Amino acid sequence: MTADASVTFIGNATTLLRVGAFTLLTDPAFGPAGSRAYLGYGAWTRRLRDPAMTYDQLPSPDLVLLSHLHADHFDRAARRALPATLPIVTTVQAQRRLRRRDFTATGLPTWDAREWRRDGQLLRVTALPGRHGPGFVDRLLPDVMGSLIEWEVDGERRLRLYITGDTLYRPFLSEIRQRCGEIDAMLIHLGGTRLLGLLLTMDGRQGADLTGLIRPRLTLPIHYDDYRVMKSPLSDFLAECRDRSLTGVRPMTRGETVELSSVSPR
Repeated sequence: MTADASVTFIGNATTLLRVGAFTLLTDPAFGPAGSRAYLGYGAWTRRLRDPAMTYDQLPSPDLVLLSHLHADHFDRAARRALPATLPIVTTVQAQRRLRRRDFTATGLPTWDAREWRRDGQLLRVTALPGRHGPGFVDRLLPDVMGSLIEWEVDGERRLRLYITGDTLYRPFLSEIRQRCGEIDAMLIHLGGTRLLGLLLTMDGRQGADLTGLIRPRLTLPIHYDDYRVMKSPLSDFLAECRDRSLTGVRPMTRGETVELSSVSPR
């Protein structure tokens, strides 16, 4: 029985999570540098960096966590590679569209959860709130969700991981810690994505705001320089965190694996 947890950074918001007996893939996008992603309303962006791995180089996942249905999170290469029978946990809105394409999708309303059990282990995924755009603009964008991944072995908590999804910082995100308790690790989506001058993902300042709000033991930044629409480099976030004396922030390189088992108290 595997009793360890780790995350491998593949690129953009795509990661491979090994959580004990379970393997999860997040926001799969495997298109090469130079490929284009459609963002809706006639807007396209171009990928600048290759992913560290292709889908066929990965172990077979048990499920996919898809924060929302934008092409930089579920691109053409992923649609071709993923088996139609592979379970996808996503928003209710994305579920409808994915099922029309014959994918096996489950949509979770905010705060709803699904559980899987194997070899005395429990994996629970809870949908968390998020807002992709400011004000009324959010209604024009795909619904987005964060995810809380909880892992237990023989009834003992081993990991509580928050994946932010493409949310902006908003004070209502404090409800996550209030409802869910202390967060061991956080995968934070950054990049300061801008379209028509509008901020659509957290920049360095907002990312530091959320890190200070959630106060995870370990913060792993992702989703910050893969596409042209990303305007806030990782260095902005790291500088903001240093200025605020926020600890536990650890950048990852593409292809790197970071152990998560040790961040949860025993």
